[in-house]
Amino acid sequence: MKTVSKIYVALVFTILYIPILVLMLFSFNSTANTGALTGLSFYWYKELFNSPDTFNALKNTLVLAISASVISTVIGTAAAVGITKFKTRITKSSLLSVTNIPMMNPDIVTGISMMLLFVFVGTIIGSEDKLGFGTLLIAHVSFCLPYVILSVRPKLLQMNKALPEAAMDLGCTPIQSFFKVELPNIMSGVVSGFILAFTLSLDDFVISYFTTGNDFQTLPLLIYSMTKKEVKPDIYALSTLMILAVTILMVMSNISSKEKTADRKAAL
Repeated sequence: MKTVSKIYVALVFTILYIPILVLMLFSFNSTANTGALTGLSFYWYKELFNSPDTFNALKNTLVLAISASVISTVIGTAAAVGITKFKTRITKSSLLSVTNIPMMNPDIVTGISMMLLFVFVGTIIGSEDKLGFGTLLIAHVSFCLPYVILSVRPKLLQMNKALPEAAMDLGCTPIQSFFKVELPNIMSGVVSGFILAFTLSLDDFVISYFTTGNDFQTLPLLIYSMTKKEVKPDIYALSTLMILAVTILMVMSNISSKEKTADRKAAL
């Protein structure tokens, strides 16, 4: 059984990662031939960094991802704390079910419904630009929130509930108790939620496609527009950089979580 399990795992990893490795390899192709590797070169990376459209899309993507992840982390952490403090099980389960709806909905359903909502609201208030950075930010915050709550809530459940009560007995206000006692204990979950929200916002395409305007373009949208024309290895180079950025973020998140766990065990 162990041999079969190892073969199965190896097969799954091969199917998942071989296409990514091929894409990264062809990003170093010395020619525009996307069907054969004719040599290794950084030519397409130079071409990529010489493109003003790419840098504008990169700036838009980073501004959007950072803004959405910060807002969703703040709201998601507050929501997780609030849900945890409810005493009735029915209220908790109802709130968690509502929170999980954006994760269960197909992206295309979420994108179209939000687009219709934004256009409807924009028509009512008489706005000329019904879709833009604002609508895109709201959309990204809405689908990042559930993941932040899921990252923070387990840390709240693991925390000793007597700690904030003891802090308030010693003279702290509820807000001081949260920032001095609760937040340090759940910080690993908050950081994980932030990184997860940043990653989700960074590579989202479907929802962004329906909720953005003509004057704001992110990297996934730029890549999609490139694929309508002749596919060149500069798309591979751009995709490789995005993959590396996401991988670094996930590694940092795992290292931070392990270090905090080790520190907590050492303190005990």
